[in-house]
Amino acid sequence: MSKGKTMKRDLTSLLDLSKAELEHLFDLTDQLKADKAKYAQTLKGKSVALLFQKPSNRTRVSFEIGIYQLGGKCLYLSPREIKLGQRESVADVAKTLSRYLDALVARTNTHHDILELAKNATIPVINGLSDLYHPCQALADIYSIREKFKTFQGITVAYIGDGNNVCHSLLIGCAKVGLHLNIATPKGYEPNKKIVTQAKDLAKQTGARFIFTNKPQEAVKEAHVIYTDVWTSMGQEREAKKRIKAFKGFQINKNLVKGADKKYIFMHCLPAHRNEEVTDEIIDGTHSIVFDQAENRMHTQKAILIFLLGE
Repeated sequence: MSKGKTMKRDLTSLLDLSKAELEHLFDLTDQLKADKAKYAQTLKGKSVALLFQKPSNRTRVSFEIGIYQLGGKCLYLSPREIKLGQRESVADVAKTLSRYLDALVARTNTHHDILELAKNATIPVINGLSDLYHPCQALADIYSIREKFKTFQGITVAYIGDGNNVCHSLLIGCAKVGLHLNIATPKGYEPNKKIVTQAKDLAKQTGARFIFTNKPQEAVKEAHVIYTDVWTSMGQEREAKKRIKAFKGFQINKNLVKGADKKYIFMHCLPAHRNEEVTDEIIDGTHSIVFDQAENRMHTQKAILIFLLGE
């Protein structure tokens, strides 16, 4: 029998979590990293499926291994098997899988499908990436900043690149925890206006400050964190030439980082298009924490699963 609708929580975006819940997840992640064995049976007898419409390295592997480390069973459902919304309606998929599983992680082409799954499922639905948000990534990103600086107070993040799903999730996450965020995008590639408004409203409660600019040099000035993502995301391949031209001058290189704080850290959600949005010198340099950041995907996602499935 599926769980009652009122019992479940979803993670469709970081808007679903309060500041206190984010802090709890970060504390829980600390515990998971410090003592893996303590939580080895937390998901014993529970099954989680990964329903993916797009390719994945970090999201798939980090969830599969994380579920295994928590004692649970993971099932991967590829695009060929499910054909979400084509072979079967999104609602019917959600209702059916709810009868077999304890939680569902979905990576979809549209955010609407994430919301439709969450609406119709009676089990927790976790957004593993949609066109609008990437909450699991941002949660790991913000945790990684906390891990390196031990505080959010007075820390400024500079995001350089496309106003995409990662940027949107960082906006909401930074607003909720009080991180300052400078966003530099080319004209026409700014983040979603509605999400910007939501982030500004949240920031009133935490003191987070935002700067929106088309000048990367302005965004990185005295920043403690420099963050970038690919200029051309999955599904945008036809725009690659246009985007490379538009993003000229937005590469993270030795000249751009000169304006940042001397102890800045460099972050990238990966995969990286090396020597396009970032040079090898930066991504492989001493300031880079990209692989610590990637590892933290698994730890923070384990915390999400424990939180949503009951501690």
